[in-house]
Amino acid sequence: MGYLSLYFDVTSKNVFILGTGEVALRRAAKFLDKGANVKLAGDSLDADILTKGAKLVKIHTDKSGDNHQNSDFFNENKNIVKVEVEKSDIVVIATEDYALADYVSSISHNKLVNRADDPLDGNIIVPTSFYIGDVEFSIYTGGKSPLMAKYLRKKIQNIITDRDILEIELQNYGRELLKNNVKSSKRRREILYELLDNQKIIKLLDEENLSQAKEEVKKYINNL
Repeated sequence: MGYLSLYFDVTSKNVFILGTGEVALRRAAKFLDKGANVKLAGDSLDADILTKGAKLVKIHTDKSGDNHQNSDFFNENKNIVKVEVEKSDIVVIATEDYALADYVSSISHNKLVNRADDPLDGNIIVPTSFYIGDVEFSIYTGGKSPLMAKYLRKKIQNIITDRDILEIELQNYGRELLKNNVKSSKRRREILYELLDNQKIIKLLDEENLSQAKEEVKKYINNL
């Protein structure tokens, strides 16, 4: 499949998650943190995720017996989840009830679908992601090695420094000032590179003196 890295605004989107286990809760927390409306289907939810705003859709989870797919509770579950899928914008399948997972997948073809146990059966990926300051990093190995995704995360966290985060904030400050002073986007970009290589500003950032570095940026731009 031709997956493309994108950032998608999920504010107020309706997210239905089949499952209430560890993976389902991690997915739920990510969507809740970004302002989505999240429902999880299972038998119970812990207090933390409920406090974040998640809602429980109660379904049967007793899979005892050899004829699970034909049981009354399975048919009841199908009816319950069908209603939720129809109301959702995004469907996440994160359950070990594979029969119900396959059913939800089969009725979600016009939705954005993430399937934890079989990513290629969906059409969106929820990658490993983390923040350093205000900067978000996402890692996706194409499903080849979730373990390596965690390993690479640690390497990135060791490489990115507090000074790098200060530089990002300073560059943003410079960009905002330049919008009011320089009409040419090409020239604005050139000036930002000049600020990046300015030895006086570099020294101030090395000293973690962001406020003085901003003053130097302001002075530099005003003297253009």
